[in-house]
Amino acid sequence: MFIKHLDDCEEFTAGDNTLLRELLHPDKQHLSIRYSLAHATVKPGLTSFEHALETSEIYYILQGNGLMYINDEQSEVSTGHIIYIAPKSRQCIKNIGSEDLVFLCIVDPAWRIEDEIVYNAL
Repeated sequence: MFIKHLDDCEEFTAGDNTLLRELLHPDKQHLSIRYSLAHATVKPGLTSFEHALETSEIYYILQGNGLMYINDEQSEVSTGHIIYIAPKSRQCIKNIGSEDLVFLCIVDPAWRIEDEIVYNAL
């Protein structure tokens, strides 16, 4: 059995400038998974840096309101939305609400620094 609490995961600023807590990663836990799972926060008025991954990614919005940018498209998102981001897509998310924008990030296969290109803020 493997159980972990969010509060036991150290918060850090990720390369895309989100506040991140890494929940699961196959390189860091002895689990038979190929994906990584992280908890991300973007403060009100801020935007994550534009970035692209070699791998696919899913965002699941837990709290707040945002504007999701993927390549040349944009869409408002809020609590309960699931966003699929295809490999190599340029992406960022802006918090357009008055509370923290909080979401889960699933990267498959698991996130690796060499698979990410970070551009600059919008």
